[in-house]
Amino acid sequence: MRTFIKSWIPQCLRILGSPRRLFHGCNRLFTSQIISYYDSINQCKKELPEYFNFASDVLDEWSRLEKVERQTANPAFWWVNDEGEEVKWSFEELGFLSRKAANILSEACGLQRGDRVIVVLPRVPEWWLLYVACMRTGIVFISGTSQLTAKDILYRLQTSKAKCIITNDTLAPAVESVIPDCQFLKSKLIVAKGSRDGWLNLKELFAMASADHKCVKTRSQDPMIIGFTSGSTGFPKMVVQSHSSYGIGFATSGRYWMNLTPSDIMWNTSDTGWVKSAWSSVFAPWICGSCVFVHNMPQFKPEVIAQVTICANMKGMKVKPGSVGKPVPPYDVQIVDDHGTILPAGEEGNIAVRVKPTRPFCMFSEYLDNPEKTAACLRGDFYVTGDRGSMCEEGYVWFVGRADDIINSSGYRIGPFEVESALMQHPAVSEVAVVSSPDPARGEVVKAFIVLAPAYVSHDPEKLTHELQQYVKKVTAPYKYPRKVEFVQDLPKTATGKIKRKVLRNKEWGRV
Repeated sequence: MRTFIKSWIPQCLRILGSPRRLFHGCNRLFTSQIISYYDSINQCKKELPEYFNFASDVLDEWSRLEKVERQTANPAFWWVNDEGEEVKWSFEELGFLSRKAANILSEACGLQRGDRVIVVLPRVPEWWLLYVACMRTGIVFISGTSQLTAKDILYRLQTSKAKCIITNDTLAPAVESVIPDCQFLKSKLIVAKGSRDGWLNLKELFAMASADHKCVKTRSQDPMIIGFTSGSTGFPKMVVQSHSSYGIGFATSGRYWMNLTPSDIMWNTSDTGWVKSAWSSVFAPWICGSCVFVHNMPQFKPEVIAQVTICANMKGMKVKPGSVGKPVPPYDVQIVDDHGTILPAGEEGNIAVRVKPTRPFCMFSEYLDNPEKTAACLRGDFYVTGDRGSMCEEGYVWFVGRADDIINSSGYRIGPFEVESALMQHPAVSEVAVVSSPDPARGEVVKAFIVLAPAYVSHDPEKLTHELQQYVKKVTAPYKYPRKVEFVQDLPKTATGKIKRKVLRNKEWGRV
């Protein structure tokens, strides 16, 4: 491991492990006021404000506080990579740079409030600047993992009707290959050192952009983010989050779960393509004035991560090993049956959130343009999460597993339908069912049960398995390929011909 990595980890540990809490003067007052205010909203003691924008109402307030204090415990943002490069921004610098980015989106890219932009970037500082810039302009931010293929990008561009896409040199060719089919796309912005034909260059535009920008006034329930789910049936669906749902909703987890303060550093290892990156690399730490730490690892390195002892529990709460803990305000979480009836303590059922008579403001608004999917998640007064579990008499929730077929492999959520669709394009596959299979290193992996076409029955199974795995890597994102393949004569089905994945999954997990 490089000398640089060895140098910054002890520094990070010293700060993280420090018992000092630097609350002085205005710092202490503002921290107390901002968290107490948002706590009151989360606990339903105050009404949600009519207008809210995380950039102006939180980040700019921390910036103003820095000017008053003229000193900070930590930077707002701290980024490093394996090559020894390092970036540190104060809240004031974050504000200055994000205003420049906001002007680039509005003027160079021609985007307006309410327009949608897809951002597919690895863990680079520009991702955070663009995130904040979208808040400032009222542009809806849609993130994507860098492992998306041309087919994935095309689907997201067509479905979201995004007017702009922002990516790097690695994915630019994939974007260019689908441009003719993207009638809504108006501009392309690249994050790269050199120019590329047909693309606006962020670095070049930054050199000319003005930092004079006034943040738009957004309503609390205006859309801020769209995330693409990994559905168990059909292709990924769009989920809308409002300005308040994340901007205010994560005050509780930042303060009570992560126990963050302005003298703390938060390191979240999630890929920028997942909503977890927004939760723990943007909103929860910055609402508490904490430093967001980022290490740009192209590939996961356990030897780096393992050097920090990481854990999180709600402040002052008794820990019950194996439990996911207690519900966090403003959520009323219950275990319900398939009709929405609350089940007795200890009985397994659907982990659900009460949404009637009042829907928690920090929940996603809806499945965009998909009212059927939105309605299908309701059971009486509850929204069912898709997870199964139980609740003890003390109110602790115990997770059992997914009610649907989503596969969670090394933190990547994979919808079986996408893998099945890729495999069905290969001439060797007549029928296929994809389920999760236990794995000691990844928790679970993708396994494909395949009925071969007659012409391929006599092929060498080992060679054919490798061929199919490589094929899936090319057709869809590489992390989705089936690490296990089993050739079968037929698949279990219902009377109407629907494949029963549950039967195969139970077999894999020894539940039969």
